Amino acid sequence: MQDMGEALAVAMTLVLSGDGDLVEIVGLSLRVSLTATVAACAIGLPIGALVATNRFPGRGAVLVVMNALMGLPPVVVGLIVYLHLSRAGPLGFLGLLYTPAAMIVAQTILIAPIVAALSRQVIEDMHAEYADHFRSLCLNTRQTVQALLWDARYALLTVALAGFGRAVAEVGAVMIVGGNIDHMTRVMTTAIALETSKGDLPLALGLGIVLMVLALGVNALVHSLRLTAVRQAYA
Repeated sequence: MQDMGEALAVAMTLVLSGDGDLVEIVGLSLRVSLTATVAACAIGLPIGALVATNRFPGRGAVLVVMNALMGLPPVVVGLIVYLHLSRAGPLGFLGLLYTPAAMIVAQTILIAPIVAALSRQVIEDMHAEYADHFRSLCLNTRQTVQALLWDARYALLTVALAGFGRAVAEVGAVMIVGGNIDHMTRVMTTAIALETSKGDLPLALGLGIVLMVLALGVNALVHSLRLTAVRQAYA
């Protein structure tokens, strides 16, 4: 327990003093996860909106697939991306393996289905409420989707934050495609795993503290956005 207490004290010192290695790892984690979240939203939100506002043959199967993809195993995603980006793979000529770009691709594939499925539910509920009004205005599909995306913006921001929370906590996929290379592809989750195995508990705990603060911050922001959405609905 004494060693644990000392490690925690050193970890707090590293966090509060802005240790260079810790700041570098946190910065890369945020850059990779935020970029992946933006890319996943650019893919998932339109898909979710189109599925929510249209009825077509096989829609039930599409919904099943969308919901199933929310539970994609990270290591499987990492393996698939690895096979495509490796030197023998179809995209090997891009030279992206063991780079932050490969990590962004893996995280995007992981969280895009989450964004698509959650946004589909949000927009479908809102579309059911406004469908008669939209028909009376003779809006086409594009105008309907734009109106729904705007009206649901606070709820969709919570969807994006959920995706970011999933991305920043990911370890399996980014370990496979990033390689956990020091000063290049080492992010918080992979660094925690490595430093713990090496016995460097202060740095691992310091990164863990930052990760927990980020998780709490994301949850607080989600709660705040939900309250804002409720106030807007009753305004």
